[in-house]
Amino acid sequence: MALMESIKQKARSEKKRILLPEGTEERTVQAVAQIQSEGIADVTLLGKTDEIQAVARKFNVSLDGVTLVDPEKDKDFSDYVATYYEMRKDKGVTSEKAEAMMKDTKFYAAMMILKGRGDGMVAGAISTTGDTLRPGLQIIKMAKGISVVSSCFIMEVPNSNYGDHGMLIFGDCAVNPCPTAEQLAAIAVSSAQTAKSLCGMEPRVAMLSFSTKGSAKHELVDKVVEATRIVHEIAPELNVDGELQADAALVEKVGQLKSPGSPVAGKANVLIFPDLQAGNIGYKLVQRLAGAEAIGPICQGFKYPINDLSRGCSVEDVVSVVAITAVQAQNL
Repeated sequence: MALMESIKQKARSEKKRILLPEGTEERTVQAVAQIQSEGIADVTLLGKTDEIQAVARKFNVSLDGVTLVDPEKDKDFSDYVATYYEMRKDKGVTSEKAEAMMKDTKFYAAMMILKGRGDGMVAGAISTTGDTLRPGLQIIKMAKGISVVSSCFIMEVPNSNYGDHGMLIFGDCAVNPCPTAEQLAAIAVSSAQTAKSLCGMEPRVAMLSFSTKGSAKHELVDKVVEATRIVHEIAPELNVDGELQADAALVEKVGQLKSPGSPVAGKANVLIFPDLQAGNIGYKLVQRLAGAEAIGPICQGFKYPINDLSRGCSVEDVVSVVAITAVQAQNL
C-alpha cells in the first residue's frame, strides 16, 4: 500500500523509541523482527525477560538491538512507584496500590514515556482498548488544547476523486459514543493534525450533520454548529466548515450550491461525524461498498502517542501501527 510505505519511510527518517508492553505476546515478538529489519523504530519490549527470550527463540527472532525491560527488576522501578503515587494519591491510590500498578507493563511503559525513556507505545493484542488507553489517561495526559482522546481512520477509496484523490480521514469512529460540542471540536483538531502528519494533507475539515447551514432545526444540529464555532476559536488557522451534509462536504457542485464560497464544502478531506454510531457505520459502509482500505483506528489526543491494536491483529498490523506511532511521535 502506497500510503503505508510512505509512513514507514517517514518513520525511518528519524527513528523513535516505541515501547511494546505486551513483550511476551507472540505476534508482537515476531513483528519486532520486521521492525528491526526495515529500520522503522527502535523497540523496547516489556515483560519477564526469560519469557520474552523464550518466545523469540520459538520464532527464531533475533533480539539484537532490542531493549528488554522487566519492570520489577528495572533500575527506575522505585522512582516510578513514587511518581505514580504522587500523581494519584488524591484519587485514593496508596503506595501499595502504586507499586502494584507499576508491575503492569502498560502502566510502566506510560511512565517510561513520561520520564523520557520512550516516544510512544503500542499495545492491545491481548488487552482491551480501555486497559490500553487508561495508562495514557492517568500518566501521559492530553496534548495541549485537546480535551478528549479520540480516533480516526485513514480511508483510501480506489478510483475516487473525493478527498485527496480518494484519501480521506474519518473521525471519530471507535472511541467516543456521544461527544459534546467541546469534545467534537477537539476531535476535529486532532483529526486535522493526523491528516497533516501522517498523510501530508492540507486538511479541509467538514463537520457533518443531517443539515447544511440551517436547512434543518434540531438540538443535534445545534451541537455540530457549536462544535464548529469552537474549532474556529481554538484553531483559527484551520480550514473548517459546518454544519454540512455528506454530499455538501464531498461533491463540489452540491457544496457550492448549499454553502457558496466555502473553502471546505465540496472538497473536504477530513470528515468529522457527529457521534460514534454515524462514524462507525460510515467507515464500514465505505470500506465494504466502495472497497476502501481502512487504516486504523489511529488514536489521537495524547501528549505522547499511544495506539491500540485489535486483539485479532496480524504481525503486519503490529508493524504498521508501530510505524504510525513513530511518525506521530516525530510530529509532536
